[in-house]
Amino acid sequence: QVQVVESGGGLVQPGGSLRLSCAASGSIFRANTMGWYRQAPGKERELVASITSGGSINYADSVKGRFTISRDDAKNTVYLQMNSLKPEDTAVYYCNAEILPVFRTSPVNYWGQGTQVTVSS
Repeated sequence: QVQVVESGGGLVQPGGSLRLSCAASGSIFRANTMGWYRQAPGKERELVASITSGGSINYADSVKGRFTISRDDAKNTVYLQMNSLKPEDTAVYYCNAEILPVFRTSPVNYWGQGTQVTVSS
């Protein structure tokens, strides 16, 4: 059994910062690509940033230069440092992790429950 749990959301003023964390736990052999998605009201879920097991990183154009993704493989944890936040960053942020569970031969995609980020004055 594998669980993915996010933390770190909240309310912040425009220009402020937040750090999201996502920890995968359970019977994990290896964590492959880990990433963050977000979904604003009335909009589709979109990729914010992802990082492969080899360290390759991809960012949405809208967050380049403001957000930084990183990972700690010893803890199976991925982080999203969000700076210079804007009201349009308001959304539910979801963690996604491609995990190869123990005793499985192919990876499985896991989603967290989501954490609300609200940017407002």
